[in-house]
Amino acid sequence: MPLKLQTLVDYCDRRTRRAAYKDAPGAMNGLQVANDGRVTRIGAAVDAGVVPFREAVAAGVDFLIVHHGLYWEMPRPLTGAAYDRVATLVQGNCALYSSHLPLDGHPQLGNNALLARQIGLKPAKPFLVRDGEPIGCLAPAKGLKRPMLRKKLEALYPRVTAIECGSASPRAIAFCSGSGNSAVPELGPAGVDTLVTGELREEWFNAAQEQGLNLYLCGHYATEVHGVKALAAELAKKFRVPWTFIGTENPL
Repeated sequence: MPLKLQTLVDYCDRRTRRAAYKDAPGAMNGLQVANDGRVTRIGAAVDAGVVPFREAVAAGVDFLIVHHGLYWEMPRPLTGAAYDRVATLVQGNCALYSSHLPLDGHPQLGNNALLARQIGLKPAKPFLVRDGEPIGCLAPAKGLKRPMLRKKLEALYPRVTAIECGSASPRAIAFCSGSGNSAVPELGPAGVDTLVTGELREEWFNAAQEQGLNLYLCGHYATEVHGVKALAAELAKKFRVPWTFIGTENPL
């Protein structure tokens, strides 16, 4: 029997606890574009865009999971690039499922839990809680000193910016994938001085000096490939369909 689109959508909604997260209005988590109702190949990508959509269609993907969906700037006329995105999906019979904050904060599939586990740490506490739901996580450092933390991150990510004004032996490490601008002010109240994130605004350098913080910037895109990959891999295993990652050369 063909795998039904609605079966995948229902599973993703439950597994990511989509309804529990009060995300930004433009996130519109969940199924954003339908297909003919059947799925034969799953894809994962970080961003909604005409280039990853074309690559997904060319790879035979008919159910694409993204972290950043179509509708951040909606409503807007379906002309130009906006039309090209939707037309590529519809003409290619490729459904689009978006999961933003649910795939940041999930304890198993989330970007932040996976960031911590990448460097051998175990997420222990929620961090950056919004409307009762965690976005990031805290992990005990377990003797991981600052030079080794930096070395591990540089082995995993092509571009790491390290601002090291905090302790040489952090007690714990906070993780916030993507943009960490809202995370920095919460480090002090959480009792930690070390943050692994994707990107930050320029002014946080002074804050790091003044407050004694270690800030590690590994790239917005690069820190948010993990959740979509993990969800796609889980679906593929459970429903016995192939999956593929649609990567881009996004350096940001």
